[in-house]
Amino acid sequence: MDDSAASSYAPSPRPTYDAPTLVRRSDIKHHVWGDQQSGLVGDWLYASTSKLHVLEFGLAPGCWFKHSPAFRTVFAADEVLYVLGGAMLACNPQTGEVVECLAGESLFFRKDTWHHVRAQGTEPLRVLEFFAPPPSQGTSGAYAIKQNYLEAPVYRRNELLGNCVGAAKLATLHRIGTRERSLRLEGEIVVGLIASTEHLTVAELQVPAGSAGEKTAHGGDAMIVGLAGELMVRTQWKSQSATFELGPRDAVFIPQTGQYEVLSFSGSATALLGVAPRYLP
Repeated sequence: MDDSAASSYAPSPRPTYDAPTLVRRSDIKHHVWGDQQSGLVGDWLYASTSKLHVLEFGLAPGCWFKHSPAFRTVFAADEVLYVLGGAMLACNPQTGEVVECLAGESLFFRKDTWHHVRAQGTEPLRVLEFFAPPPSQGTSGAYAIKQNYLEAPVYRRNELLGNCVGAAKLATLHRIGTRERSLRLEGEIVVGLIASTEHLTVAELQVPAGSAGEKTAHGGDAMIVGLAGELMVRTQWKSQSATFELGPRDAVFIPQTGQYEVLSFSGSATALLGVAPRYLP
């Protein structure tokens, strides 16, 4: 690593909150990640606390993010990438794994997984990313710059030729479709677990029209991001209570031990929930 490469890296903003907070999509912090070699990515930061990192990233059709000496895509965190719009071609350039995720599908991978992404097709790619342990714990750029540099990316698995029928088994990149989530009922709300580890849980909430969820608390920071429809989120934190209205791409942050209820007073709605480190209180 040379000094010029290290000096060109700039960490993203780290918005934090000390109470339940509404985060409107139109008000969140912006950041541009990458350089000429890695490609540039637009980031919209919802939260980056001591426990949880949540952002949306975007690429124009046909564009990539890869890596460079200053911007290395190998981190000390569990990650879930949920495709909001467009199609995502995700690659592990170390193993040659390649997987495509369409809107509504997710990609999960663990610590020390190199990853590149291309926006497939003719639509812009928009992805909601949940990341834990978060950058404040030294898991992102500060960790990546210390890892052995990957000089020769690979985007194919020749060992499958002559030995593959249908979908290949992937070792590090896990695509989770809408029918591959583990379901649980919390009151009237269907909670579809996309991934749940010792560091991070991400789930899709399916909220029927007119329903009220159970009063809930988690053993970590939580963020609810609206996907479709309108929701009310009623929170209780210490001696304070507040109610927030949530539309698509708006979010509500709930700190660890804070209680909340998800309610619908109109039609059905969906949202994504990210919690770190523990789902149960």
